[in-house]
Amino acid sequence: MTPWKSPKNFPLLFLPAFFGVGTIFLWQGAITFWHNLVSSFTPAVVTPAITDSYSLLQQIRSVGQLVTTVFVMDTIVPTSSQRVIGKWVIGETKLLYLARGEVKAGIDLSQLQPQHIQVTGDRITIQLPPPQILDSKIDVNNSRVYHYDRGFLNLGPDNAPQLQTLAQQYTLQKITAAACQQDILSQANQKAVTLVAQLLKNSGYNQVEIKTTPSSCPFPP
Repeated sequence: MTPWKSPKNFPLLFLPAFFGVGTIFLWQGAITFWHNLVSSFTPAVVTPAITDSYSLLQQIRSVGQLVTTVFVMDTIVPTSSQRVIGKWVIGETKLLYLARGEVKAGIDLSQLQPQHIQVTGDRITIQLPPPQILDSKIDVNNSRVYHYDRGFLNLGPDNAPQLQTLAQQYTLQKITAAACQQDILSQANQKAVTLVAQLLKNSGYNQVEIKTTPSSCPFPP
């Protein structure tokens, strides 16, 4: 039978266990300290970004014409043509054209030059080309001849195709002038800033500065 040990021997019995537990805690603390120390000197991984200005320039140029604003307007255009003998008008043809025109404005990114782009780390500054009218056209699916009349006894010249072409040409001038009055180029500039900034941020740049270039409309407001 094992002899009964007095309570005064209990600390001596558990002393090796205390030393073992303490050693484990010290070892774990040392490992944690070492990992923290190493991680503090480990370089952080930076978000990838394009640092080659030429490569970036080529990518932006490849976008080409960036349409940022579209102006649509309906208008009525009257045209006419006369048949004369000497100074006398013997007949008149009238054509009324209902037209829908569309004007597109934006920037031509293919005009960018190397001096227009500055890259410093994850910061990029870009000077946009001036906005311009990129296209103006007649929406033929929503345009038509509303009225065609050659006058008394049809004495007016039968030239509907010519009158329709004249009406379309005038429509293009009219809707372009109206778009300019609505300051379409300034709107194109503002929207271009948003679109190009988003494009560059998707390329890895955290700081993007977009500078615009003013432009004058062919029909000043």
